Amino acid sequence: MKLVIAVIRPEKFELVKKALEVEGVVGMTVTEVKGRGEQKGIALQFRGRAMPVDLIPKIKIEMVVPNGDTAKVIRTIREHGRTGRPGDGRIFVVPIETMGKVRIDEFEPADE
Repeated sequence: MKLVIAVIRPEKFELVKKALEVEGVVGMTVTEVKGRGEQKGIALQFRGRAMPVDLIPKIKIEMVVPNGDTAKVIRTIREHGRTGRPGDGRIFVVPIETMGKVRIDEFEPADE
């Protein structure tokens, strides 16, 4: 199992979520976050003045997926989350050693 973490533009979230549903990926944790990367922020106009904003709002999506689905999930996020401009986001993949359910006493190695 892998933990796929995607940080994307907020305006792309619904497109990515619907595309992942079509691919059979429905379980996810979604968090509103702020961050900055290579673009180092943006300048917004407010009352005729440029206001620097160095932390940009983003959406962080976390999904645990089987090893065989990792490439499909990454491809789907890229296809539906990109604009082609700096600030489109990042995708991280982390191995999962074990996982379990809170509701019941089920806690096992996360082997596929």
